[in-house]
Amino acid sequence: MTFYLFFDTIILEKRYIMKMIHIRNFDYELVDDDNKCFNKEEIEEKLSLTDYFDTFDYIFGDYAYDKVRLKGFYENTNKKAKDYNKIQYLEEYKKNFCSFGSKCFLLKKIKKNTL
Repeated sequence: MTFYLFFDTIILEKRYIMKMIHIRNFDYELVDDDNKCFNKEEIEEKLSLTDYFDTFDYIFGDYAYDKVRLKGFYENTNKKAKDYNKIQYLEEYKKNFCSFGSKCFLLKKIKKNTL
């Protein structure tokens, strides 16, 4: 597999683009960015104030009235997580708790391989 590194974007075989973000000693992949709303500086500022999101596998953000709201989700395989905090319920969360048509993004924590 061929890797090309341009600033913080990795292109794998020129077919898949993965945006890598480093926040609070964690690496994240920008999985979804609705209408290019993700603002790294704003999210870094919010996440620097708390370690609350450090345990989550995903961080979902939605914008309403020009303010971002963050919610953490876990992998579906996490047996200790409540069902409503598992990533499989993201669409239900969007439907029930987000403003219709709001811009949103999803960050996925990149697990580091430990030997």
